[in-house]
Amino acid sequence: MILSKIVNDTWLKEQLENKLENTVVVDVRFELNDPEAGRKAYLESHIPHAVYLDLNKDLSGKAEKHGGNHPLPDKDMFAAKIGNIGIDHDTAVVIYDQRNDMFAARLWWLLHYIGHDNVYLLDGGFERWVEQGHEVSSEIPTLSAKDFQPNFRKNQVADIDEVKEKLGNKSAVLIDSRSRDRYLGKTEPLYPKAGHIPGAKNYFWKNVLDENGNWKNDTDLQENFSSLSKEDEIIVSCGSGVSACPNVLALKKAGYKNVKLYPGSFSDWISYEKNEIEKKGE
Repeated sequence: MILSKIVNDTWLKEQLENKLENTVVVDVRFELNDPEAGRKAYLESHIPHAVYLDLNKDLSGKAEKHGGNHPLPDKDMFAAKIGNIGIDHDTAVVIYDQRNDMFAARLWWLLHYIGHDNVYLLDGGFERWVEQGHEVSSEIPTLSAKDFQPNFRKNQVADIDEVKEKLGNKSAVLIDSRSRDRYLGKTEPLYPKAGHIPGAKNYFWKNVLDENGNWKNDTDLQENFSSLSKEDEIIVSCGSGVSACPNVLALKKAGYKNVKLYPGSFSDWISYEKNEIEKKGE
C-alpha cells in the first residue's frame, strides 16, 4: 500500500513535467451554497491536464429520506467513472480543491474505500498554485479510459446501526467534525435540528490545518488527536460525510489504524424522529 501523501505545488509541477503519462489530476472545487460554482471555475481555468469531478454529481449519490445529504455514490458506478477518467491501480492521482477545503479529502476517501492508495492531495489547492505563478489552462483534457477493478474496503464504513451499537456499549469513539457552535447546537445553517449525536466528541476538521491554512505535519496531527488512544476504534462523522473526510485522513496520517467514516452523519441521524440529540459539551 502506498500511503496517501500531502504534496506541494513544486512537486506537482515536476510530476506534470516528467510523469504525466501515468498521473491524473482531479479538480474537485465546489461551493455548498452555489453547486455550479466549482464547475464554472474549472471551465474558466484549472491546473493543466486536470479533469473535474463534482461533489453532488460524481462524489455523492442521490439524497433520499434517510442516508444523509451526501450519501456515498453507487460503488460500481463510481469505480467505472474513475476508470473512465484514466485511472487504474498503476495511476498516481493528485486531487485539489480551492484551498484545503473538505472536497479533496472526500475524493481521497472514496478512492481509499474502493482500494486505490496511490493518491496525493495538493496542499494549498488551486489558490496556492496560482499564487506561486504556475501555469493554468482552460483546455479540457481527453483521457483514455482504463479498467479500474475495485477492491472495496467495507471496514472503512460504519452505518447508523453500527454507530448506535458501538456507542451503546462504548466500544468505539464517535467524532463530530463540525464547528464547535454547530456541535453545541448554537447555530445550524443546513438542517432542521441542531446539536450532535449523543456521546460524540468534537474535533473540528479545520484543526488539521495550521494557522496559514496548510496541512499540519504528522507530529502536529498526533498532538491534535492526543486524547484518543491508538487502540480505539474511531468512527468519524460531520453533517453529511464530507468534512469528516479530512479528519479521517488526518487520523490515518497520525497513526490511527481503526478509523471508519459514518457517511450519513448528523443529517442521516436526524432523519429518524426517535433519535436523541445532545447540545452539551463533552
